Parts: sequence; C-alpha cells; structure tokens
Amino acid sequence: MNKQTRSPWAWIPSLYFAEGLPYVVVMTVAVIMYKRLDISNTDIALYTSWLYLPWVIKPLWSPFIDIIKSKRWWIVMMQLLIGAALAGVAFTIPSSNFFRITLAFFWLLAFSSATHDIAADGFYMYGLNKHKQAYFIGIRSTFYRIAMITGQGLLIILAGYFEEIKLLGQNVKSIPLAWSLTFSIIAISFLIIALYHKFALPKPQDDQDRDIIRFSDVFKDFGETFISFFGKQNIGTIIGMLLFYRLGESQLVKMASPFLLDSKEVGGLALSTSEVGIIYGTIGVLALTIGGILGGYLASRNGLKYWIWWMVIAINLPNLVYVYLSQVLPDSFWLISASVAVEQFGYGFGFTAFMLYQIYVSDGKHKTAHFAFCTGFMALGMMLPGMISGWIQELIGYQHFFIWVILCTIPSFIMVKQIDIDPKFGIKQKKSDQ
Repeated sequence: MNKQTRSPWAWIPSLYFAEGLPYVVVMTVAVIMYKRLDISNTDIALYTSWLYLPWVIKPLWSPFIDIIKSKRWWIVMMQLLIGAALAGVAFTIPSSNFFRITLAFFWLLAFSSATHDIAADGFYMYGLNKHKQAYFIGIRSTFYRIAMITGQGLLIILAGYFEEIKLLGQNVKSIPLAWSLTFSIIAISFLIIALYHKFALPKPQDDQDRDIIRFSDVFKDFGETFISFFGKQNIGTIIGMLLFYRLGESQLVKMASPFLLDSKEVGGLALSTSEVGIIYGTIGVLALTIGGILGGYLASRNGLKYWIWWMVIAINLPNLVYVYLSQVLPDSFWLISASVAVEQFGYGFGFTAFMLYQIYVSDGKHKTAHFAFCTGFMALGMMLPGMISGWIQELIGYQHFFIWVILCTIPSFIMVKQIDIDPKFGIKQKKSDQ
C-alpha cells in the first residue's frame, strides 16, 4: 500500500496510544506513585497540576511545529525524547531526594509530550478528510483513553505486584524499587513505539519536510495564527467552553486514586495498589471503550449538535458515583468496580463531544496551531482547579469534596447552552459531496 494512502487503522490507534501514555504517566501514574511514596495530597495535587503547564503554553511554540520539518518528523523525535525522560524517572526514584529529581524528569516528559500532541493532532487532520476525522474521533479518543487506562490500570497492577514481592534478593519489600522497575518497562515500551512509527506513519502530501526558514517568518506566522484564532466569532464563548467543560473532572481526577488508596479512617476505600489498577484496567477500560466508540459512531450519524447535550450529561452526571462511594465506603470490590465503570463509560461518551468541538472551532488555514490553542485552554481548565483540589480535599474531607465536584459541573452545562454548532458538522456525507 502506498505510504500516502495507508489505512488509518495502521497508525491512528498506535499514534493516539502514544499520545495518551506519557500524559497519563505525568498526570495519574505520578499521583499514585507519589501517594505510595508518602507524599501528602496537598503536595501531590499542587506539583502534579503544575505539570499541566506545557499543555497550557504549547500554542507559543506550535507555529514552529507547523512550519519547521514535517509533523511526521516531530512525532518520531518527540517519542524518542519521551522514552529518554521515562528512563530518567526510572533511574532516580530510588534516590534520597527523589521528589525533586523525578519532578524535573516529569517536566521534560511533559514538554516533550505536549510537543508530540501538537504534531500528532496536526498529522491527524492532514491524513484524513473531514468525514473520516469525525468517524475516527471515537477510535482516536478510545485509544487515547486506553493508553490512560494502561497507565492507571495495567502499569499500576504491575507496580503493585512488584511492591508485594521481594525484589533482587532483598529481605524486605521495596516500594521505590518496584516503581523504578515499572518506569523502566514504560521507557523500553515507548522506544519500541517510536521505532514502529518511524516506518508505519503515512506521508500525506500536505505534510512535507521543510527546511528551517527565517525566524522573522516564524514570528510573522505566529502573529497571523494568534490574531486569526482570537479574532474568531464568539471567541469568549469558545474559551469558556474549553475552560469549564471539565471543571468537575479536573478536580475529581486528582483525588480519585488517593480516595481509593487511602484508609477508611480518613474516608478512603483502603484498596491496594493492584486493586486500583485492576479496577481501571479491566472493567473500566471496557466501559470506556464502549462509550468512546459509541460517541464517535453516533456523532458521525447525527452530528455533534444533535448529541452534545447527551454527551455533557454523560461526562458529568456519573461523577455522582463518587459521592455514593464516599458516603457508604463499601467493602465490595465489584460494587466499587461497577461504580467506576459507570463513570468511565460516561467519560468516554462525553469526551467525544469535547474533542469534536475543538476540531470544529480549529478548522481553517492554521488548523494545527488553532487546535493547539484549544488544547492549551483545555489544559488550563484542568491545571488551575487541579492545583487546589488536594488542599480542598484535605480541608473538607472526601465526603464533602465529591459533593463540591458535582457543584463544579454546573458551569459545563451553562457553556454548552451558549455555544453555536453547525448542525451538519460531523455527519457522514454522500460520496459525491466529499
């Protein structure tokens, strides 16, 4: 098959798995690791939320990705750098001042991952026509989330397994060494992914290698993309949607794993590391996959406008399961798993609308850079509330914290009411219209 026409199934699943994995490592795996290494909820939420910053400010360097070299080149190079940063974390976890050093490598990982996102999202729009973009949005979101479940599921199970055995002939169990081995495995896996993409990615005609041009042209192009983005009609509403669509989740995601791991004396569910991994890596991934694929399929049939209200309900209402869990503190592993599955299905279905909306408002001459602006504001909407979520939780306790999360979903519904979407966007067109 010609490299320019290679089936999207040969690269979209692996590309978005590669986009999601470093993100979940920075945002979720790091949270669980630091929790197991006895860092406080306040410090965990504050410092790991700061790691959102590269995704917030990535529009500042997105024009360089747009005009220097090809998206394909950037994808492969960033995947190699991500693998190196993961290896750095693995080697420094056992050190005495691990918190500061591993955070430095997580910063490198975050900047590399954010740059990779710019290139991958632009490559997606270059490699597919508009209908296929809508059709594969569910597949794309699903494999992105599968990467997240792999991180907070399978990798956590693995770390939990290493925590429970005597490693390298030691007389005692070693939690730092367990996590060091886990990160070593992630690093090796990511380097394999980079090698695969070196050969598997197609070469769209619109994505050609570019020589480095004059930097004056780069800044001129950035100015043009900046003005064209912030000159969009109803830009205030667009930014509000990007900031508030996940306001509740931005806080829930930081405290969900600590809640599952904490003892019942402090309001948690007292699960083991492996149990948390099993919940997210089995039932959770199945529910998420079904939700994501269903969302993309329905959006391609009836359009984003038709389904967006159902999707905003789906991403927010299931957060009530955490209110229930924090009030009842059940012992049933299966009841806890079922509750998480409900939330994961809702997220998979509801996040489809968020991704499609960003593609919708990014369309145009500078769609790669505009999409980077969108995801930057999306990250800011996760970063700022997430920074204080640990402090809020420790102040009011888990029971009241999850009620607070539900209250924080209200702005999401308000913003969906304000936005304007073309009723035809995302609907499958006849071949004569494509």
